[in-house]
Amino acid sequence: MLKLYYMPGACSLVPHVALEWVKADFEAVKMAHDELKTPEFLALNPLGSVPVLQDGDWTLTQNMAILDFIDTQYPEVKLFGKGGVRQQAKARQWLAFANADFHSAFAYVFYPNRFIEGEGEGAQIRARAMLQVSDYFGLVNEALQNQDYLIGELSMADVYVYVLLRWAKAFNIDLNHLNKLEGFYQRVEADEGVQKALETQGLL
Repeated sequence: MLKLYYMPGACSLVPHVALEWVKADFEAVKMAHDELKTPEFLALNPLGSVPVLQDGDWTLTQNMAILDFIDTQYPEVKLFGKGGVRQQAKARQWLAFANADFHSAFAYVFYPNRFIEGEGEGAQIRARAMLQVSDYFGLVNEALQNQDYLIGELSMADVYVYVLLRWAKAFNIDLNHLNKLEGFYQRVEADEGVQKALETQGLL
């Protein structure tokens, strides 16, 4: 049986939803932050981070790799959309943007003092990062002007952006000027697989 190691509300929620979508037989293993640095977990992922997907003695880390693996194992579900090659490539483009640029900006929101000493300097870093996050959400908002989802249909890219929106809400980042985000948030959250993952992670 597959095991997915996750932290509630972290980016590991994305492959959790993917496993729900494909109806995989898997166990969701909840991790506390301090457990990520134990020798047992570091043996699975030396970076000490989630997600980690384990199948027996075989492990896989990094969201993009895990999602591609799940998509390959369950191609009929079409995690990146039911359209042609170009549409699925666009879904992967949005997913890569969320996973790399967007997620990285949140690191400065979460842990500004990891990058510089001094509370005042840390506060400035966080404020600038929040502006960057808002700009990135502006790109998402623009893509949603004439469609409900980033490629016109629900895909893994939307789930990742949904997770980022959860983080923005948790830090009270002002996105009220972006008119399409709240509706998008509600649509993604209403998905059955998203609901199941949220329930498992204790987020409902």
